[in-house]
Amino acid sequence: MSKTQTYRPQPAMILVRPQMGENIGGAARAMWNFGLDRMRVVAPRDGWPNEKAVAMASGAGRLLDEAGHFASTAEAVGDCHYVFATTARQRGLTKPVVSPERAMQMAAEKIAAGEKVAVLFGPERAGLENDDIALANAIISVPVNPDFPSLNLAQCVLLTSYEWRRASEEITHEVVEMARRVDWANGVEMEKLAAHYEERLDEAGFFFPPAKAEGMKINLRNLWSRMQLTRADVQMLHGIMRQMVRWKEKAAPKDKAD
Repeated sequence: MSKTQTYRPQPAMILVRPQMGENIGGAARAMWNFGLDRMRVVAPRDGWPNEKAVAMASGAGRLLDEAGHFASTAEAVGDCHYVFATTARQRGLTKPVVSPERAMQMAAEKIAAGEKVAVLFGPERAGLENDDIALANAIISVPVNPDFPSLNLAQCVLLTSYEWRRASEEITHEVVEMARRVDWANGVEMEKLAAHYEERLDEAGFFFPPAKAEGMKINLRNLWSRMQLTRADVQMLHGIMRQMVRWKEKAAPKDKAD
């Protein structure tokens, strides 16, 4: 954010592995049309910065200059408390599915409560992968023509940004003050919790048979992403797992003696 810009609470728009610079620039223009300027870019195919993106962004070039650049989706959402994923395909992952309008209403409520929210947009050719979507709390589904469901990346960003503009104007200060008391866990804290449980369950032989292990791990992380936990919740769950491991270690010598 430049020194002359005033911070406006808003969701981060995250472009995951975008392929064409023109679409990145078009997304920046779409965002700025509706007052959004928090762009994050994950592993763009043609590197970063991108001259074609700058040319297409035109008057919204500042968004590209200030955009966050990340190597992975997990890093890009690390500081976020709630994440939406845009996808046109059924993925077999159990998550709430909401319209763009409802998603941005939810985003406005959560941001008013002091949470950080992000929206994931997938690469042009095939969209987000299941590993990306497993990091999200909910899915945005656009009610498009089922015979032609594919949206251009910049179009999808435009549609979502428009709904944010509509929803954000309805926020009241009363909701902001009531909800700020909750200290929600962010993405990094949730990722550490998921890794802790995955490591201990792996040691216990839970992920069996080996052929199904990767799918089981994705389903487990998907489960965590559906739970919006406070920092106290996360600390308690870490403590539960640590105590279970300690109990097993204390019990082991006795078992051997028997």
